[in-house]
Amino acid sequence: MPKLRPCKRRDFIRKLKKIGFKAPEPGGRHFYMRYGIYTLTLPSNKEYSVPQVKMLIKEIERGIHQKIPLDEWESL
Repeated sequence: MPKLRPCKRRDFIRKLKKIGFKAPEPGGRHFYMRYGIYTLTLPSNKEYSVPQVKMLIKEIERGIHQKIPLDEWESL
C-alpha cells in the first residue's frame, strides 16, 4: 500500500481536474474549485504537507460522496 507524500499545489490541482473538478476560481483570499454543487477551498501554500493532503482528500471524499483509494490518488 503506497504512502502519501507531500504534494505541490499545481500537482494537487492537476489531480483534482482529472477527478472532475473545474479549474480554480479566485475569490477572497483563497482559490476555489467546484465539483457539481460542491466547492473546495484551496489552501494558498505552494506545497501541501502529508497531514494537509490527507485532510483535503477526506474533505473531498465527503463533498463528492465518492471514495478515492490511495493508490488511485498516487496514480493520477
